[in-house]
Amino acid sequence: MNKLIESRFGGVVVLYLIFVTIAGLTRLALLVHAFPSVDAAPLKLLGIFGYGLLFDMAAAAYASLPLVLYLMVLPQRWLASRAHRLMSGALFAVTIYLLLFGAAAEWFFWEEFDSRFNFIAVDYLIYTNEVIGNIRESYPLPAILAGLTGLTGVVFFGLWKTRLLQRWFAEADGARAGRTAGLAWLALPLAFQLGLSNRLAPEFGNAYNQELARNGLYAFCAAYWDNELEYNRFYPTLPVPRAFEHLRPLLTRDTNNFTGRELTDITRRIPASGPEQQWNVIQLTVESLSAKLLGSFGNSENLTPHLDQLVSESLVFTNLYATGTRTVRGMEALTLSVPPTPGQSIVRRPRNENLFSLGALFRTRGYDTAFIYSGFGYFDNMNAFFAANGYRVIDRSSVKRDDITYATVWGACDEDLYRWTLREADAAFAAGKPFHHFVMTTSNHRPFGFPDGKIDLPAGSRRGAVKYTDYAIGQFLAEAKTRPWFTNTLFVIVGDHCASAAGKTALPVPGFHIPALVWNPLLVSPQRVATLCSQIDLPPTLLGLMNWNYDSRFHGRDVLGMQPEDERAFIATYQRLGYLRPGKLAVLEPVRRHRLFTFAGFADEVRPAEEDAEFLAEAIAEYQTASYLFSKGLNHAPTAP
Repeated sequence: MNKLIESRFGGVVVLYLIFVTIAGLTRLALLVHAFPSVDAAPLKLLGIFGYGLLFDMAAAAYASLPLVLYLMVLPQRWLASRAHRLMSGALFAVTIYLLLFGAAAEWFFWEEFDSRFNFIAVDYLIYTNEVIGNIRESYPLPAILAGLTGLTGVVFFGLWKTRLLQRWFAEADGARAGRTAGLAWLALPLAFQLGLSNRLAPEFGNAYNQELARNGLYAFCAAYWDNELEYNRFYPTLPVPRAFEHLRPLLTRDTNNFTGRELTDITRRIPASGPEQQWNVIQLTVESLSAKLLGSFGNSENLTPHLDQLVSESLVFTNLYATGTRTVRGMEALTLSVPPTPGQSIVRRPRNENLFSLGALFRTRGYDTAFIYSGFGYFDNMNAFFAANGYRVIDRSSVKRDDITYATVWGACDEDLYRWTLREADAAFAAGKPFHHFVMTTSNHRPFGFPDGKIDLPAGSRRGAVKYTDYAIGQFLAEAKTRPWFTNTLFVIVGDHCASAAGKTALPVPGFHIPALVWNPLLVSPQRVATLCSQIDLPPTLLGLMNWNYDSRFHGRDVLGMQPEDERAFIATYQRLGYLRPGKLAVLEPVRRHRLFTFAGFADEVRPAEEDAEFLAEAIAEYQTASYLFSKGLNHAPTAP
């Protein structure tokens, strides 16, 4: 070690030591934070730190590249100069600060997502205004930055006291020796690039253990490169004809309803069961509304008194699951009625216009359709997606400043949003048009801000935000009852995703369980439906309630028409694709891997299951065909008659 430090590339050795030390301490801090959920078997804890050191070394190797290249070309006389020493000392101080800043960022990211940096962190970097604003509103940023500055000084002082930098500055290698040794240092990141992957982090039978074994910087870069995944390239597949042959009976029990000539055309006629209704539909898509937050689903904190009352008066789906962990995933499912495709949501992808959507279908019946969002809809490409798929767009940028009484960086408060919604509904009614409005809230998003004096809990916490969200819904529906269009309007309330999808398993089933209800006692009788179903089933279920006779390209099904053998749901992260049947879970993963599990109820425990070829083929068919149809541009919008 002494010989390495007292050489031209001694600074690289010091950088590795600093990097690995800070990364290791970060891992230890996160382990203590997550310890109740971690599998603490001694060998598994050892595995966390063993594999963690490997990922830390890989990240350090990548981070050291600029320094290695600099030292390879630096003339010997400059290497011994005072300017080089001063500049190197300053750069090490900056490096320490950045590493400590990254460690703090990982801590807060873990608190929010129970994960190392992933594709969410990559996505959020694009929207710096919202993310920085969210951080400023959620955390005491000046105090944090000042603390990091002070800690940087302490660490740098400790480094100086070790005399590691001084011993490096005193080296006397020649330029040739520098170039030769530099090739070896350059070979290290190349070796890690060829032999290591973020996906190789072992699971240890516990998702928390797997995340802790990773390195945040390395995971961030891996997420950047893997943000879009081609299904056919990375996942288990069937021959395309076989995939569609498996899919067809999963879409309808009467395969004679298919009207297309091609096997890959899933267009099918959905017959009406009675006179068609031209009801209005206002869908409140509520940010981070987990089922476990509602009293009617077992919560004892009295956070949702208005929603709990609505549940007793509504058509309620008690066993419905979100398709993903992001708002754009919920939007994708609730508008396009398709299983989640790996990588980015379709909302954020190119060539996502003119798709077969609920909005486009309503437009064929002369409906006014609008996407109403309390934030800035450029975030996550929401405005562009909705505008290209049958919706007008109303967001924070399209309303007057005095239309906003309270806002966080993510958007106006729910009461403001619902006031805009009432105004849009009034305008459509005045124009003599039925309407379908997709409303997206933000108040139940960190920093959990809302106006004072509304509820008996303070702002700044999830509990308070949930109760305010519930309060705003109650106020909105009370006001809607006074409108002339109320008697002909269905109100749909559904979560976009859960408040947290963390768990010990790769795809924790309870982390995707959301409430969904359809309310208007004048139009729909109260009923609790325990059928296992998905977000993608809401669009066809709504049209079924209204007795529409239409041609469908949805992957979803009318829940009220499902038989026990039809029950299934989809849950996914950006890499793992889950397919649920009652008591069974198939997980499709990159590198063409699959795993089968059994589970009971809403427990966060799954057990490996024996191979089930038919069940696996169903899972592959659902996901493969959804990806195929989108990639080939075959899921196009209906045309107006």
